[in-house]
Amino acid sequence: MGHTPDVDPIDGTTSAPELNPAQQAVLDQLGATADERPEFAADLRHHLRSALETAVEPHLDGLPAGEDLFVHKHRLAQVHGCEAKFLADEVEEFEWRVPTARGSIVHKAVELAVNWRREVEPPVLVDEALARYESDQGGLGHWLRGCSEVERAELRSESLDAFTKYMECWPPLKPAWRPVTESRLRAELCGGRLILAGKVDLTLGRAIGQRAGKVIIDLKTGSSLPVHREDLRFYALIETLRIGVPPRLLASYYLDQASFVPEEVTEEILMTSVARLSDGVGRLVELLHGGGTPNRIPGPPCRWCPVYDTCDEGQAHRSAFDDPA
Repeated sequence: MGHTPDVDPIDGTTSAPELNPAQQAVLDQLGATADERPEFAADLRHHLRSALETAVEPHLDGLPAGEDLFVHKHRLAQVHGCEAKFLADEVEEFEWRVPTARGSIVHKAVELAVNWRREVEPPVLVDEALARYESDQGGLGHWLRGCSEVERAELRSESLDAFTKYMECWPPLKPAWRPVTESRLRAELCGGRLILAGKVDLTLGRAIGQRAGKVIIDLKTGSSLPVHREDLRFYALIETLRIGVPPRLLASYYLDQASFVPEEVTEEILMTSVARLSDGVGRLVELLHGGGTPNRIPGPPCRWCPVYDTCDEGQAHRSAFDDPA
């Protein structure tokens, strides 16, 4: 049963517009009354920081003098997977491509849609997003000015597809919900020797006092993977270290399927994230500075691995995958 039409489930104050079933499902997933929003202890941030610093301090002693360790979700996910691929990717210079640029274009289009005063037409907003980045002096802007017409056409097509699906499946984001796209998070620990950073696709809501209210959302194409949940838990940990109150809800939203994979945040989940992060920091320091031998875990990412041509495990996996008989 959906929420009553005269009460908005996000902020409880304004009427919801006429929505299709997919859009109503988003509100039903994200909505919560005040009583359903948990309160957390005022000292939770200090407790998490102490637990994390105690766990990682011995690992950080392996860093060269004067160096720090920078951890983001991709680095953490990679070191918990195939370490040989992680090390190979570390020395590869990042290059913008259509798949990596698409997310930025879609998120910019979502940002523009929040404050767009005319009717939202997906092709118009995608073109505006492309134009904004094309005039930017950053890496994506430089790539857009130099990419081929084929690459630009592919980027526009894929971005338009994803943004159109978003518009079909999501209700209009009201300014009162405090929507923010590509919000950067950062926390520094152990005197700045450990830096945690992330960039969230979309956030809605806010904490009030010690009562959780923010929702952190990753917009995805393709299928659900376990690492997507771990990425969001990493964001939740940084958010809690940053402001002292965890987000209320974490959710991956899969545009191709119009479906949520949500998770309510608890102190136990945050402590699980602390343990995963501590283990990852230990492996990062050992591999990058301690001469550790990397493991090799074959899987679907083998097809994009820089050392695939010299990896027996990866080639055997691909052969078995391509010819299961």
